[in-house]
Amino acid sequence: MPLYIKDPDVDKLVDRYLAASGARNKTEAVRTALLNSIAALEKQETLAERVAKVQRKAAEAGLKPRESDDKPFMDELWGDD
Repeated sequence: MPLYIKDPDVDKLVDRYLAASGARNKTEAVRTALLNSIAALEKQETLAERVAKVQRKAAEAGLKPRESDDKPFMDELWGDD
């Protein structure tokens, strides 16, 4: 399916990319830019992966979840006695 973009700002960006990358034409420039962007996005860790790392490090450092329930404390702070 063809891709038609009629935006002068995007056209300027593609021209800048062509000059910087040495791509031969706009199709090659867009293909390369998209492939590089997708590769970078796929390398990013998800939030769940980042949280799991922090939790692992905390456990290794000896930190454990508290045994107490914070609900009564939070209710008191919000005036929900």
